[in-house]
Formats: sequence, C-alpha cells, structure tokens
Amino acid sequence: MSFDLSFAVEEAKSAGADYVDVRLVKITDEMILVRNGKLRAVQSIESYGIGVRVLLNGSWGFASTSRVDEENVRRISREAVKIARASSLVKKKGVRLAPVDPVEDSYSTPIKEDPFSVPLEEKISLLMECDKVMRSKGEEIRVTEASMRAHKEEKIFASSEGSLINQEIVWCGAGISTTAVGYGEVQRRSLPASFRGDFATAGYEYIRSLNLLDLAPKCAEEAISLLTARSCPSGSMDIIIGGSQLALQIHESCGHPTELDRVMGSEASYAGTSFLTTEKLGKFRYGSKFVNLVADATVEKGLGTFGYDDEGVPAQKVYLVKEGIFTGYLTDRQYAAELGLERSTGAARASGWNRIPIVRMTNINLEPGDWDFEELISDTRDGLFIETNRSWSIDDRRLNFQFGTEIAYRIVDGEMKELIK
Repeated sequence: MSFDLSFAVEEAKSAGADYVDVRLVKITDEMILVRNGKLRAVQSIESYGIGVRVLLNGSWGFASTSRVDEENVRRISREAVKIARASSLVKKKGVRLAPVDPVEDSYSTPIKEDPFSVPLEEKISLLMECDKVMRSKGEEIRVTEASMRAHKEEKIFASSEGSLINQEIVWCGAGISTTAVGYGEVQRRSLPASFRGDFATAGYEYIRSLNLLDLAPKCAEEAISLLTARSCPSGSMDIIIGGSQLALQIHESCGHPTELDRVMGSEASYAGTSFLTTEKLGKFRYGSKFVNLVADATVEKGLGTFGYDDEGVPAQKVYLVKEGIFTGYLTDRQYAAELGLERSTGAARASGWNRIPIVRMTNINLEPGDWDFEELISDTRDGLFIETNRSWSIDDRRLNFQFGTEIAYRIVDGEMKELIK
C-alpha cells in the first residue's frame, strides 16, 4: 500500500500543531462459522481510512475520515488542530513525549501462504468435515462448532519528526468445539484452545499446522467423557497450568496491570485500573525468584508481534518481572515521559484508523525454566494438570482473580491419572 501523507503533516503543522502523526489503515477481515452441520456465517469486512493526531500546547487533538482524498485529509488535519487548541484551554497538565529516533522502514508478517488467497470452498470444506466427525461420535453431542478467521492490517505511519513506516500485519487461526449433554450434565470441549481456537501472526500454513481434522474425534470424545468424570476435588495441592490457560492467566493478571495508562487512571472505565502503582516499581515481589515475565513484540508468530507500534517506536522485548520482582511497565511515549522513563517500551497501538493509540500489551510470556512437562509431572506427588480456559473473573484493580478450565487430570505420585471436570 502506498500513499503520500506528507501533505497531511504539513497541513496540521501550518495550522499550528507542535507535533503531528498520521496513520492510513486498511483492514481486511474474514470469518467463517459452521455449526451443527450447517454453514452459519461467511463474513468479509474491509475498512479503510485515515486518522490525524496532533499535539498543541500540551494537548491532544484527533480527527479521522473514511474518505481518503486530499480535500478531506486536509480538512481533518485542521480539525485535529482545532480540537487540540480547544482542549488546551482546560488541560490540567501538559502532555510531553518521550523521544524516539525518526525512521524510514517497512515490515511485513512473514507468511508462506496468504490466507485470503486460499479458496473459500476449501476452508468451508475443512470446517464442515470437522463438524461432521464431531457429530458422529455419539448422541450425547448436541452442539458442534468449527470456525476460522483471517485478518490483514496494512498501514502507513508518518510523523512530523520524520518517520515514515509501512507495515502489513497478517494473522489467522481456527478452532473446533463440542457441547455434550447427558447424566444431568452439560460439558464443553474446545481444541486447540477455547474462544474460537488458536491464532498467530502467520499465513494459512498455520491453520494447516493445527490439524483440526485430527483433533475432531478427540474434541468430541473428551466432551462425552467429561459428563461422567469426577468433579474437581477440594483441598490444597500442586497445580500445573497448561499453555493456553497460562496465556490467558498472565494476560489478565500480569499483562493488563502493567499497562501504564491504566496505572495512571486513564483506563479506569474499561477493564479497571491497576494495583501496580508506581511506588512498587523495582520493589514489589510478584513471585518467586524463578518468575520472569516479558513483553516481547518481536517473538515469532505472536499476536502482539509487529515491526513498529502506532507511534513509530520499534518493537522490543521488555522485562515486566525479573527474578520475581516487578521491574517494568508497558508504555507509550506520553506515559513514559510522565513517569520519567528515557524511552517508550513500544506498546502504543490503535484498533483502527478511527481510534487513537493507547497502551495495549504485546506478547506477554512467562519465560521457561529448566524442566520439561514430563519432569514437572513426575515430580508432583499430589496435584492437578489443568488446561483450556472456560471462565474467569477479575477485580477492577487486577489484584484478585479466579479462573475455571474445561478439563483437568489428577496427578498422583508423578503420573497423570483420572480425568477431572
């Protein structure tokens, strides 16, 4: 995608802006859903527009349009300046930006097979076949679903500081699920993960690697087995958390609390504030010395992977917790400056051309230790292995939480034994 954004920057500067950035964004999204043997949805969406953000007298102004012609782009550039000027009359404190080196660059998600070039009939056929296999496994199976989604975001970023960045981000994924009914119970099983499956910044080769058709019998059979499985025992025991459940758990209880705009109170009305207030930085013990949590926007296939954030800051790896101690925040340029940090950690992202960038977490990971899965199991005398999220709730400071999973296995004397619901 190519488009000259320099005139938009110049228009806003000539109207009085101290700083300007412009984002031109085109989003293409496709979703397919099969339920109970029938094609329920084929949804294709395309969104295209431009947003102009300016800083004037320490206040932000933003305007956007889906009519991407020179006249309209110049108009919203002036409008953004007017909004910033009006905002500056009532500001409580001025916005400052942490520095960033200007860059001219491009980045594209490495893909082998464009998910949008794969014939629709082929995708539907795969989902229908998965659905058919799941429904064939028993009369207890009452609801079956198979879905697939692909997403492409093409964007150009230009700023008055001299940056010009062209990016193309592609992600896709798929999943299957079954609901079984019997013996006074209703149980759900989802593979390879809940909430419509597993996704990655990759091409259609990733969907092929999920081997959904091979997972379909297991998905249905485990749902049926859960109907008669023993309920989770009460008591104190060791817990080993499966990958997909761990991903959600650290996302909710470790990722969101480290978003610095949330800490500063600007996200209070959406998913709450944070207990990780600034006096805890470098002091608060988050876990044992073996706990290392990183936010890494460079990791291969991560959904939070990109070349540059929506302020032109390069993708990077940041330690949030090191050896159990809380050591870092996710920031944009504004809140990095407010906290006195030298640089932004590159976590400013907008959900579309008509939205301003906010601090949004990248890929939050718990770094692995020395033991593999089998060693963890063999060292556990009395415990549970739990996997695949089913439900969660968390308080408005991200301090207390509960999670429930679809499935678990009892571990006794180093061996995984019975299925637990």
